[in-house]
Amino acid sequence: MIKLYSFPGTISLAVHIALEEAGADYELVKVDFLKDEQRSAEYLAINPKSRVPALVTERGVLTEAPALMTYVAQAYPEANLAPLNDPFALAQVQAFNTYLCSAVHVAAAHRHRGYRWADDPVALADMRRKAPLAVAEHFTLIETEYLAGPWVMGADYTICDPYLFTLTGWLPRDGIDMAQFPKVSEHFARMGERPAVRRVLAQLAA
Repeated sequence: MIKLYSFPGTISLAVHIALEEAGADYELVKVDFLKDEQRSAEYLAINPKSRVPALVTERGVLTEAPALMTYVAQAYPEANLAPLNDPFALAQVQAFNTYLCSAVHVAAAHRHRGYRWADDPVALADMRRKAPLAVAEHFTLIETEYLAGPWVMGADYTICDPYLFTLTGWLPRDGIDMAQFPKVSEHFARMGERPAVRRVLAQLAA
């Protein structure tokens, strides 16, 4: 059985949903950030990066959400979570998830974790001010250019969808009105109706 190390409110939610959609046999292990467990010797032995998600497989540990999402799609091909037989379409899926990882997620982190980049209180305050503007710019691009509808890649649900769902769910905490992105808002609502998503959210709320 594989193990997913995660914490609520983090990008690990996307991987959790993907595993549930795939019908995978997995164990969910909570790394309690409130107790600083991500920096414990026990967890650092699993993931020296001190972050989640981490996925323990029979062949070793995998980290980084885009890689984990692709792993789930390829390990459970019957779930049809990615266009595995179409190199161009698969590259499009990976390009979108990489954009979420390298641009959108990083922009959001500048508001809550500015200490990674600066110590000056003025710089930290400026990051808290600027980060939501940067995130909104990214979502404007997603809204106008990359969300084909009804799912990210069009008619077919893929690993892009739980990834976007997770980051969309962070918008309110950053003071960003989701209503300004109608297609993104519709996608978020549609995701919330999926049985796998409901099961995951219920599991996290328990």
